[in-house]
Amino acid sequence: MNYEDSIKEMEEIIDKLEKGNLPLKEAQALFERASVLAKFSQEELSKTTGKLYEIKKELDKIGEEEV
Repeated sequence: MNYEDSIKEMEEIIDKLEKGNLPLKEAQALFERASVLAKFSQEELSKTTGKLYEIKKELDKIGEEEV
């Protein structure tokens, strides 16, 4: 699974939950799945943010060396 797929699935789950016509057990299972997807998505964002920060640091270092 990737970030985009997890966001898409969460959106689908939210749509189902917002309609409010689900049995309690199904709503609970969907909520639990959405929680797992949210955690996964947050971890992916954190990884990407860290990578971008490292790239920026390297670019800054290169820029300083050229001056």
